[in-house]
Amino acid sequence: MPCASVVYNTTMSLSLTSLRIRNLALVEEVLWEPRVGLTAITGETGTGKSVLIGAIKFLVGERADKGVIRSGARQCSIEATWQCEDERVAALLDEAGIEPCEDGQLIIKRTLTVDEPSRQFINGSACKLSVLGELGELLVDLHGPHDHQSLFSRERQTLLLDGYAGCETQREAFAESRRKLATLESERAAILNDEQSAAREMETLRHQTTEIRTAELRADEEEELITRHRQAANATRIAELCGQIEVRLSGEEFSLESTASECVRLARDLEKLDPAADSIHGVANETAAAIAAFEDVLRTYADKCDTDPAALAAIEARLDTVTSLKRKYGATLCDVLAFCDQAEERLAALESRTERAGSLDEEISAASAATQRAAEALSSKRTAAAKKLQKAVSEQLRDLGFLKCGFNVTLESRENALGAELAEFLFAPNPGEPPQPLRTIASSGEISRVMLALKSVLAEQDRVPLLVFDEIDANVGGEVATRVGKRMRELATNRQVFCITHLPQVAAAATEHFVVTKTVRDGRTHTQLDIVETAKRENEIARMLGGQSASALAHARELLSA
Repeated sequence: MPCASVVYNTTMSLSLTSLRIRNLALVEEVLWEPRVGLTAITGETGTGKSVLIGAIKFLVGERADKGVIRSGARQCSIEATWQCEDERVAALLDEAGIEPCEDGQLIIKRTLTVDEPSRQFINGSACKLSVLGELGELLVDLHGPHDHQSLFSRERQTLLLDGYAGCETQREAFAESRRKLATLESERAAILNDEQSAAREMETLRHQTTEIRTAELRADEEEELITRHRQAANATRIAELCGQIEVRLSGEEFSLESTASECVRLARDLEKLDPAADSIHGVANETAAAIAAFEDVLRTYADKCDTDPAALAAIEARLDTVTSLKRKYGATLCDVLAFCDQAEERLAALESRTERAGSLDEEISAASAATQRAAEALSSKRTAAAKKLQKAVSEQLRDLGFLKCGFNVTLESRENALGAELAEFLFAPNPGEPPQPLRTIASSGEISRVMLALKSVLAEQDRVPLLVFDEIDANVGGEVATRVGKRMRELATNRQVFCITHLPQVAAAATEHFVVTKTVRDGRTHTQLDIVETAKRENEIARMLGGQSASALAHARELLSA
């Protein structure tokens, strides 16, 4: 069947423009510069075609064993340049703190060294492997012989249906409502489950705060108490000393006070006889005044010294209270008061739990209703899209050789993280047989075509710019192979499609054709990648058809001319 005329979009916002591989497996160095459209990669079994797929997987975040480093080398590296004018990529780079694309070029490089962990760079900036993985999801969609398993997952089928329905916004709204509901329910459960322990904690906090507040502490109180205790404990001796000083100041037999008064009188008489002695009279007056002031200070101090044993006991009791509170709640009275403030805050928070539990019931009811509305909106779009998707995929499958197949998209009510239901793809490749879940299909050829049909239908919704098919066309041939090639060529109208294939019909449908070969130079095996055109391409297609006979070459020319 001739391929339909296809016009390729050469102004894609995202496309791989170069891929350089160094020292990966049998590849010493390869520089590959693919173009937009369908690119076929062929070659004999064992030549290393899968190395290209491995390089792309490694480049977009897949982990690799150091055994892939070429023997004799210490490091392998893969570097890719993308033509990139995509707001999603720009947003991801900005969020990760990576340099933006310059001149519309996105450069990704990854290295693997024998004795060091792998390193990855985006636009020259080192990045985490997780960031590279997120970027890879925007750039590449890989499908190999084992990737069909993803189609067997009902969650994956549901996501494919959502992509076709364009209801990602509704699904995100449902997920957000569900997360909010779960958070509120967890909070309420924590309050209810913690009720007894919370009651015990509240009782303890009330005792602690009451004990501290009742004491009416002052932050500077302790030093004052220590001083007063020292005075009270030595009150008797202090009184004795004060008495002895007072006797010497104003005693009956001899006192400084009377002596100073006599000195003042004599100095006054001296001044009368000699005016030059006025300074002596002045000093005598000052001395007498100082002795009087000394007596006043001593009397005031002695009056304050309490020799009552009850006062000492009161001070000692207060110091015991301070010491006890410090032992329980902090090294200083400031620490004790700070502890009390924090305990009161915690007590207030716990006392509000009952009130919070009541408001939570209302919030949970509202969140549950919102989640239900979001689920219903999502279900409505899925239900409408399911019928359209099964019709569109059925048409694609008929074009891929299943002339009377049955393909159904069913929705089973089941509460899950994706909504209120899960999709199930059912397929009946043979007339008269009831549709069965895809996971029950044994033929890899059949599942490969289902995958291709789905990719064809979902192409409009799928924004990934590069599709890589690794021998997913296995176990088909003849006219079906021609139709598979046509379908892949149509998929490549607005993106890049790389296809590793053994089917000459698919290779002939490609807009570019590369051949992987192995050579031996200087006793070492090398894998190389070469573009084939005109006669070389005819020879490669003929080889794939079974040989270099005249009939094989003629058939190859016929396929290419189509």
